[in-house]
Amino acid sequence: MWMAVIAGSVVALPLSGCRSPESYRVEADDAASRILDESWKASMGRDSDGFTIEPASESLRKRLLLDQKLPMRVPASASSFDDPKIQQWPDDAYTNRQEHSDEGSEEPPLLQVFTLEDALQIAASNSRSYQSQKESVYQSALGLDLEANNFRNTWQGMADTILSSNIGATSETNGILHQDSLSVSRRFKNGAQFTGLLAVDLAKMLNGTNEGSTGLRFESSLSIPLLRGSSRFVVTEPLTQAERDVVYAIYTFERFKRSFAVQIASDYLSVLQQLDRVRNAAENYKRVASSTRRARRLADAGRLPEIQVDQSVQDELRARNSWISAIQSSEQRLDQFKISLGLPTDAQIQLDPNEFDRLLSSERYAPYLNPKESSEETEVLAADEHVELIPPSMEDAGPMELEEDDAILIALMNRLDLRVAVGAIADAQRGVAIAADNLRADVTLLGSASLGESRSISSANLDDAQIRTDRGFYSLLLGIDLPFERTAERNSYRNTLIAYERTVRDLQEAEDNVKFDVRNVLRSLLEARETIRIQAEAVRVAQRRVDSTDLFLQAGRAEIRDLLEAQNSLNSAQDALTSAVVNYRIGELRLQRDLGVLEVQNNGLWVEFDPDAYNIDELREQLEYAMSGGFDAATNITSSGFQAPNPDRMPIQNSVTITPEDELSGDQVLQN
Repeated sequence: MWMAVIAGSVVALPLSGCRSPESYRVEADDAASRILDESWKASMGRDSDGFTIEPASESLRKRLLLDQKLPMRVPASASSFDDPKIQQWPDDAYTNRQEHSDEGSEEPPLLQVFTLEDALQIAASNSRSYQSQKESVYQSALGLDLEANNFRNTWQGMADTILSSNIGATSETNGILHQDSLSVSRRFKNGAQFTGLLAVDLAKMLNGTNEGSTGLRFESSLSIPLLRGSSRFVVTEPLTQAERDVVYAIYTFERFKRSFAVQIASDYLSVLQQLDRVRNAAENYKRVASSTRRARRLADAGRLPEIQVDQSVQDELRARNSWISAIQSSEQRLDQFKISLGLPTDAQIQLDPNEFDRLLSSERYAPYLNPKESSEETEVLAADEHVELIPPSMEDAGPMELEEDDAILIALMNRLDLRVAVGAIADAQRGVAIAADNLRADVTLLGSASLGESRSISSANLDDAQIRTDRGFYSLLLGIDLPFERTAERNSYRNTLIAYERTVRDLQEAEDNVKFDVRNVLRSLLEARETIRIQAEAVRVAQRRVDSTDLFLQAGRAEIRDLLEAQNSLNSAQDALTSAVVNYRIGELRLQRDLGVLEVQNNGLWVEFDPDAYNIDELREQLEYAMSGGFDAATNITSSGFQAPNPDRMPIQNSVTITPEDELSGDQVLQN
């Protein structure tokens, strides 16, 4: 019987306590998903939009490498799924998770020309920096789960079997001792700590009288801080900070998505712009080459000096060099764009040139590209008349060229990096309060109880032990550690005040940078708009100049140098016009990014900002309410630094709610 009990315990405990690495991974994923779903709804006012860190097993990068037979150093260059695992790899299911990873994956066919929309989706699923940002969010959720675990019941089970032999001069004692124990500990949010232990000992003599005995023991202790570390606010600070870190990670990721999408669009249009420069350089090369041939024929007929022919030849050589340089620059820009997308640099891909044509033909830019119609001829003033400089106006400004005050107000209420800076002040204030609590005395009440008896081989001849409340050891201790030595705590308290002042300065700098970003991009939009108008007119003038100079040259009334200069001016004006249109479009996206209103989904696609959908007056009221010391609608943090819900004053854009530590604890959010 004794051996059966021991054998059963030895077998049952490991079987009940051992789990596969796969089950732990799945459990971690479930915990992180619950946290992120709750935090995304609370911080952004919407769900996590299918957020996952699982990479696609059949990514576009892998398909390009395999289908185009591109060289690879190791199989991992294609994906982690193709990386051969070591023999000791513990989780085969992780490698075979292909079906789940490919859910919702929408990659364009290999032979399809990539539109801007395709590029955004490709970047979201293939970019290495995008994946790293997602993993940072996921890890913050795991950090919160770990902090919440400190306030859960923690169970531990132990099973030991000891076979011993004591050989003396005249006797020999052989025995076996099996010990099982189950303990639970719990830390409460008021600082109290409870520990309970139930132990069972089975002692059996294997010689002599073969006596055996059972030991049964229960121990418990409860520690309650009465002064330092006794506040719920102090005890739950790591959990509170972990909750806020998840929100900050979400803010950072959402901000990254907007910046990343704008960067991908900028790089995409830059590649198309460079290809347009190749076309312009090619056309200019053809024009100059034709001019050189004409000059040669005129010189042969004695109508043009040989020196002008040499000038034309030199310009033709420069045009050829410019054309070759433009081709190489376009290929370099395309390779850099592939790296941004996470695609192999040597992969053959093609961008949609119609994207650029659609941009140039957009009705939005028509007022700037087309000449202004005027029924009256412009009077040409005398040379000595006063020259009046007319500054650019907002008369025909684009829809994104907002009033500066309104744009700054929208940015202050919606910039996620500014919300993080505001939250850091509340974090620093809590740090000051925690450091001040550490200056107090330690007063701890400790109670313990021990019931029953343990058994060993030497006591195997005793009767079986029993747990009786009338026979036990009880103790109550009041410990006091007076704050005579608090040098380290004193310095820590002063450092937290310094850290608080730094966070205030960081907020001031962040706010100034937000205003600078908005003002700067508005200036860039105005400059780009005027540049479009100027360069469109410059192209028309340069084209007329080329046509007229060519006629004058044929009539012998102009030199070849005049035609070459006109052709170079036309090429420069065409490049400048292309650059201005691209800069204006990128400026619109940058403004939406800097205002914090460009919505980007997890698949990389964006939803652009509609200025008419914003109620500026209501935003101004919310900001005034926050400035008066009330609730900050942009962060859901009160001026005192503590979090509080405010359902009646939701911001116009995404609402941001950080869980109040006094109403919803971390382990309630993470209920199993």
